[in-house]
Formats: sequence, C-alpha cells, structure tokens
Amino acid sequence: MGTYVIGIDIGTQGTKAALFNEEMGLVTTAFEESRLINPKPGVVWQEPDDLYRSCANTIRELLEKSGTRAREIAAIGIDGQMAGIMGVDGDGEASTYYDSWLDMRCGKYAEQMQARAGKRIIELSGGPATYVHGPKILWWKNENPEAYKKTAKFVLPQAYVVGKMTGLSGDEAYFDYTHLHFSCFADNANKKWSDELLEMFDVEKDKMARIVSPFEIVGKVTGEFAALSGLVEGIPVAAGCGDTAASTFGSGMFRKELILDIAGTASVLCSVVDKFVPDTEHGTLTMMRSPVDGLFVPLAYINGGGMCIRWFLDTLSGEPPATYMQLERESEPIEPGSEGLLFIPHFSGRVLPSNPNLKGAFLGLDFKHTRGHMFRAVMEAVAYEYKYYLSILRALYPENCFSQMLSIGGGAKSPLFNQIKADVLGLPVTNFETGETALLGSAVIAAVGVGLLSDYQKPIQRVMKRGTEFTVDLRKHEAYIPCGEEYLSAIEQLTPLYNNFMDNMRDGED
Repeated sequence: MGTYVIGIDIGTQGTKAALFNEEMGLVTTAFEESRLINPKPGVVWQEPDDLYRSCANTIRELLEKSGTRAREIAAIGIDGQMAGIMGVDGDGEASTYYDSWLDMRCGKYAEQMQARAGKRIIELSGGPATYVHGPKILWWKNENPEAYKKTAKFVLPQAYVVGKMTGLSGDEAYFDYTHLHFSCFADNANKKWSDELLEMFDVEKDKMARIVSPFEIVGKVTGEFAALSGLVEGIPVAAGCGDTAASTFGSGMFRKELILDIAGTASVLCSVVDKFVPDTEHGTLTMMRSPVDGLFVPLAYINGGGMCIRWFLDTLSGEPPATYMQLERESEPIEPGSEGLLFIPHFSGRVLPSNPNLKGAFLGLDFKHTRGHMFRAVMEAVAYEYKYYLSILRALYPENCFSQMLSIGGGAKSPLFNQIKADVLGLPVTNFETGETALLGSAVIAAVGVGLLSDYQKPIQRVMKRGTEFTVDLRKHEAYIPCGEEYLSAIEQLTPLYNNFMDNMRDGED
C-alpha cells in the first residue's frame, strides 16, 4: 500500500485537490475553476463531465507538482456540494446535468412539499423542503420527464465522480448518509429511505441509491481514469461525503458544544450533538449526520452568503475594485449598526427558514453612508443571521452550553469579520491558520477507509492549528442587540412585498 492520500473538494467556485502524506501533512494543492452555467436569474447548473474532468486534471497537477509517483497513492477521498442533485442512468453515466444548490426553479415544488407535509418531512429527514433534493427531483419528474425516466438513481456530484472513476453501474450508485437531511425522502434517524414520504410524493423508491457510510471503499480507479489523471489502476476510492460534512469533520468537530462558522461561498453555522432533534417548530436548523456515525451536525446557512462579500467588492467598490484590506480599513472605525444601515444577504432567497421569494437589499441608505458603511453592513448581516441560528440551536438543546465558535474558510481570514461575529453573537471566535479542512477531512476518511489510519481524531487534531482568538467587546455586543432585532423585523416586513412581486410576475407570464 502507498503512503500518500488525495483529498478532493468539488466546490461551487472550483475543484480543489490536495496531496497528504501518511501523517496527514499537506504536501501540495491544485485548483481548477468551475464553469457555472447561469443563463438567467435563478437558473444555475454544471455539466457532469466538467466535474469529472476537473478531478482528473487536479490529480494530475498534484502528481506533477509534487513529483509523487502514482503507485505511492494509497487512497482517494472526495467531498462535494450538498444541496444539489443529479441523475445517472443504468450504466452510471449522467442522465441529467448537475442541478446546483443555487438553482431556484424547484421553488414551487418546495412550496407544495411544505404545504402537504412540511413538518413530517422535517421530523423524518431532519430538514425542511427548500432548494434541496426532494423539490429538485419533483422538478425533474414534472418538468423534464424524459430525463427523469432515463434516471436509474439520483446521486450527489461526488458520488457521480467516484462512480465514473471506479466504473460503478447505476445499480451500484450510492448516497452517503451525510446528505440525508437534504433529501426530503429519508428516515434520517434510521439511515434509510422513508416509504411514507416517497409514496406521498409519488417518487419510485428504486430511483433512490443505496445508503452508505462515507468511510466505505466503494471501488477502485479504472484504467480509463488512470490514463486521464496520471494515476495507476486499482487505487481504492472512498464513498466520501458532503463538503460541509467534510469541513466539520476536518476541523476536529468531535466535541459537543463547539460552534463552527464555515465562512465560504455559503455562510454556514453548525455544532455537533449526539441526539437527533429535528427543528419542526422553526424549520431553520437542519440535522446533518456527521461522517462519524452517531453524531449529528445541526446547521443552517445563507445561500451564497460569502458570495455577497465578493459581489460587493466586484460590483460596488469602484474601478478598479478595492481590495478586501482597503474595505476593512474603511469599515473598522464605524460603530455597530453601520449608522442605521441594514443589508439583507438573501440574493437567492432565504433557505433556512424557507423564504424563497426574499431578495437582497440595502435599507436605510443616507448621504452620510460610504462604501465602508455598506461593506460593514454586509458583514453584520451575516452575523445577525448567525445570531438567529444560534438562538434556535440553544432552544433545541437547552442542556448544552454553546460557548465558543471556531471559524474556517475564506472569511475566517478577515479580522474585522471575525470580530463582528464575536460581538454580535457574544461568543469568542477563533480562526484556524489553515483552511483546508474539507480536503483534510476527505483525505482522513479515505485513509481510515483503507486502514492507513486506525484513528481519525489524532491526525486531524495534530494538523489543525488554531490562529487568533477574537474576544467579545461587551459594549459593542450590547449595541448590536437591537440591530439584530431590526434585521429580523426587516425580513418580516420585506417578505410580503417580495411575495406580491413574484405573484405579479407569475400573473404576467400567464
């Protein structure tokens, strides 16, 4: 057996791969930008072959940059985007494109599922019907019945790529259990498909792939993929998991009561618990399974929250665009609340709780406001949303003391963003010096799967190093309390406006 492991993260912005040694030390990385197909607002997909080739291309780059021989690779682990879905046919080839988590066309089916069985879906699957698998599958069934009929199994992007890498047929396709909360058709507590929910929405059970552990070795690299990637035939490949699951696992979230901020394309707040407590009252927290069987990761996220930061820089910061450092210098002296300026970060609708018609907005603009105010307001909005998520988490688990937050991802590099989160939430925030948690998580999963590692905790704890701790400024925390309340009030008042707007648009189309 070789001594190196490859971890791959199929993200929204691109595919990143990393090579790790047997001590889970990072050797080198590779990246290929994604091609998001976005012909009009609310429509986003990716071509499956792009995903497959991006993994081959980044693996080849890893080998070339490191000088590692292909036969020294012991295993491969892959994670990917979670809330989107795609289909494969009987031969394991793509029967649909990858229907991205950013695609909003399934909105009416989400509303139908919520109206018919909203709480029951949450009770069983652990998460509400929003822009996730269940409504997307119904969209394929009703809007593109030929592709639906051709589909043997619905799978996640990482499972599609692994299937192609290892030559799995449609019948061999799989669905790892970290994605069950997004399915709307699962009995998550028991790791199986729900006959009740599938029958209720007339979805054939045989279109749902077998449920597996992320640690399961599902196949070995074929000669075809070896030629494409520079590998050798026969390297074991683990089932893998969702990118958020890999990130939480790779960040060492094995101890209860920690809060984790994944400050990436989607702004995710989560924790780790050992009880399945679905959020039927608020429909806000969704119960993701950890890769570690028996642990759950209650989470909520802003769909494209991190993208709002990039959007502001690219669109509103001037020409040429300002740097993040410039914007932070301008924003840092401004008092909490950005002098009455609020930002709504839900450009693609609010996912959790479901509010699909909500859009982004600046509220309270005045001639005194500068781009520094606006940039700070964008960061504060993410923190206000997090504060709401945290209040639900504490209500579901009153016996747990959620007293510290860790931050990973691109946003974790921003001292101002971390300080704003600490002050709004009233929790100390610590960032990690390394941000490759998803890649590390996927590599460790593969290494454990093939027996290269007997323990997953020590390698992760050894590699992951904490960075700066941001303590709470109590004066600013008190000042932020009414701002967070105003943020939630603004969403409540904007909702009927956007609902009426969407109703008028639909009437115009008719």
